[in-house]
This record gives sequence, C-alpha cells and structure tokens, in this order.
Amino acid sequence: MTDVPGLDVAGLAAWIDRVHPELSPAPEPEPDHDANADPEPDAPAARRADGSGITAAVIEGGRSNLTYRIEGARRPLILRRPPLGHVLSSAHDMRREHRVISALGGSAVPVPVAVDIVDDTDIREVTGTPFFVMERAPGRVLARPADNAGFTPAALHRLGISLAAHLADLHAVDPDSVGLGDFGRPDGYLERQLRTWRRQLDASRSRETPTLDALQASLEGDVPASGRPAIVHGDYRLDNALVVGGRDDAHVSAILDWEMATLGDPLVDLGMFALYWTIGDLAGADGAANPVLAAAAPSAVDPGAGYPDLDELVDAYAARAGIAVPTLDWYRAFAAYKLAVILEGIHYRFRAGDTVGAGFDRMGRLVEPLARRGLEAR
Repeated sequence: MTDVPGLDVAGLAAWIDRVHPELSPAPEPEPDHDANADPEPDAPAARRADGSGITAAVIEGGRSNLTYRIEGARRPLILRRPPLGHVLSSAHDMRREHRVISALGGSAVPVPVAVDIVDDTDIREVTGTPFFVMERAPGRVLARPADNAGFTPAALHRLGISLAAHLADLHAVDPDSVGLGDFGRPDGYLERQLRTWRRQLDASRSRETPTLDALQASLEGDVPASGRPAIVHGDYRLDNALVVGGRDDAHVSAILDWEMATLGDPLVDLGMFALYWTIGDLAGADGAANPVLAAAAPSAVDPGAGYPDLDELVDAYAARAGIAVPTLDWYRAFAAYKLAVILEGIHYRFRAGDTVGAGFDRMGRLVEPLARRGLEAR
C-alpha cells in the first residue's frame, strides 16, 4: 500500500478493520483445487488482517479540504480532511460537515451517507487531523463545458432548475426538526460573517490587496437586515453536486462540500450560487475551464448548452420557496468577497508549498478580478 499526501493508507485500512469491520474488504476466497490434484505445498491462506486491498487517491478539483477516493472497502468511500499546512480552523471544520450531512440524511435535500467522524490529531494513525468518512454517492461532477456532452440541452436546463429547487428545499428545512437548532447563531450572522472573513484574510496576507480591502469596507458600511434564518450551505454551486441520469434526464444524486454550513441568512447561498453561475466571463478565469470556476461556464461560454440563465434560477428558487426574492446586489458582492478571501488563502498555502494537485498556481490571479466584480455589484 502506498501513502498519498496527507493520508496514511495502511493506517486507514487498520482503522476500518478495527472500527468499521462491516466495511472491511472481504477475505480472498480459498483457491478452488481439483479434488484429485495434489495440493500445492506453499499455497497462501486467504488473509485480510493486514488491511490489504484498501487504496486511496486524491480527487483533483477541490481547492479547500482534501478529498480522497477510497477503493477496496465493501462500499465505495470518500474521506475528507483539512488542507495541509496553513489551516484556518473555522473554514475547514470536519465536525460541522459530518454533522450537517448526518442531519440531512432522509430529508428532501440529497446528501451522501455519513459513516464516521474521527479526531486523529493525537493518535496520528490516518491523517493526523480530524477527518470524516462517507459513502461515495453515484454520479459525476459537471465542472467544464466538455462535461455537458452526455446530456441534451433540455436535460441541462432541468438540472439547473432542480439545483435552484434543492437550494430552496434546504432553506425550508426546520433546523430543530433535524437536530440542528444549535448549529449556528442566526442573530448578527452577516456582521459576524464579515468579521470572520476579515480575520481569514488577515491570517492569509502575503501581499497588498487594496481592491479587496475596499470591497470589505463597502460591505461593512451597508449590511442588510436578514430575514428568516435557515440552514445555509455556504458554497452552493453546480460543481458541488453529483449528477446522474441519461442524456434526457440529468438530476442531482448528492450535494457535496458542507464545510461552511451554518444557520444564517439564506440569501447568502443564493448570492454565492449567482456568483458561480455567471463567473465564466470573469476576467482572468481562463474561459472557466478551472473546476472551481466552472459552475456557470456551460451557459456563459456556450449559451446553446441549455442551462437556464440567472433570472430563471432566481425565479425557480422563489417559486419553490414561495417568496419574493429581494435584490441580491449586496449578497452577490459578499459572495465575490468571500471567494476572493478563500482564493487568497489558497494562494498563501500554494506559496508555502502546502497544496496538493494542479491548478493552485492560478488561484491568486483571480482575487483582484473578483474584488472588482464585488465593487461593481455595489
């Protein structure tokens, strides 16, 4: 077994055997010998005690927590852990992600099946950090325009509308009914978010960011009054969903990446969804070929792809939620600010050599264009 960055595969196999034997790989069957043949004197016995058969690989595309595809267990698994190196704990909270996925299981919101949450910080058997394991949901991520090729325009249009409906369904969940009544503090949520992301930016500073600082000041000077609080995903976009179905029937099997979920103003999710849906034309986005920036790419790059435009998405959300959506200017500006701060943190980790995978060298270039977009929305 070969280790991958940030994960001891042998330790993971041992943990599965000890803590979740129901997921341990089945023993290899004994050789089926001919009854009349002489037995092979050195034939090995079936063995599984050493955890052999478990393999892991980093899933490329994520720019925040590290995600690993785990093969060899009795069910396909995913393991998530915080990024290497410079970790801002409030932005990479494994316990929050595991808790919200567990709570939403069985609701109208499609989520993976949670398996376990572990604090491995002291034992250092698997990751040396908190990590959680979930079953791997079926489907694939639509991250680039080329990924649309398997679906008809009508299927992609329905997929976009269904994403808006799933977001409205999430915001309709009563937090108390699923055990999340204490999952956050809705009062003062927007002001607290601004303070949190200011701290994240200050902790990740490696260069001057005057446009981003100006956007921060603009947002702080005009905070809207929040309405009814809801469970907020925090990073809602197309490429945080797994898509299944045939050419004429694309639908979501699971919403992923709940690390920033909390209780708060649901329009924050709608603002982030809007930002990603229209980000394909952002200066410096390289045609939106990057997975992080590709949520809107199919419709922005190729209007014939079939995706609904942003107004249709907002209308679909409003119809499902049964509300009139107010202007999203502040929320879209905040989404640009939040994503810019996240990318500045990734730029910081990249310069420190604490990123795994390709594409991290380009993240820092998008901070300035995002900050400008946020100011334009004001």
